[in-house]
Amino acid sequence: MSQLTLLLLQIGFLVLMWFFVFGVVYSLRADLFGVKVRNIPVPATGAAPAPASGPADATVPVQALRPPAAEPAGPATTATVSRIVITSGPKAGLELPLGTEPLTIGRSSESGLVIRDDYTSSHHARLVLWGEVWMIQDLDSTNGTWHDDQRVSAPVPITIGAPIKVGATTFELRK
Repeated sequence: MSQLTLLLLQIGFLVLMWFFVFGVVYSLRADLFGVKVRNIPVPATGAAPAPASGPADATVPVQALRPPAAEPAGPATTATVSRIVITSGPKAGLELPLGTEPLTIGRSSESGLVIRDDYTSSHHARLVLWGEVWMIQDLDSTNGTWHDDQRVSAPVPITIGAPIKVGATTFELRK
């Protein structure tokens, strides 16, 4: 083999090794810091949104879960829902007041509702107020987000009292 061929093979191997190193670093960065999340465009309503009713991490324990009262089975709006109730999973029995700001659900400490289980992604799903209707959006999670036993692939309106499953946790929007 000539010296030129050997030199070209060495340079090619070195370039290939650097591509591998950059691929590993990119993968680690994505695992540590997450990936960018797509935003849902919010229609302009003309009025500024009201500030959230309290801190996002304020939770209220519920001593015993009561069956939901006869609530209308329509879409969840700001007038018809005011809280999230976790019905099953690691945090069963907790309530979270629902403001008007988007609420991210996931394992990350940056999430508004932190769910630490093996089936929940770092940034798993998001509750967004779109106009007057609450929507659920899956954020490309591994195990998916389920609303009323149907997998969420695009933002869908939430039905009052319908179970929303994220990982091993199920919750509902209630008045």
